[in-house]
Amino acid sequence: MDRIGSSADNAMPESFNASLKRETLQGARGWDSAEVCRREVFRWVTRYNTRRRHSALDYRSPLAFKTATTAATVGLVA
Repeated sequence: MDRIGSSADNAMPESFNASLKRETLQGARGWDSAEVCRREVFRWVTRYNTRRRHSALDYRSPLAFKTATTAATVGLVA
């Protein structure tokens, strides 16, 4: 991170928001209602956090990565 006001400060949230908009709206200008918006965002975040593969996690979902690292850690402790 750089000094306050730097564009690097917002890089991660901006990337997250861009992915959210691109994958949920898919070219539409907005949602029909606030409730539809909440449902779509909740569905997307749930998928993003549990099933979507991430390059930083060796193309595994966060849930699979957590399960694998937890199992490895438990194996080391036992």
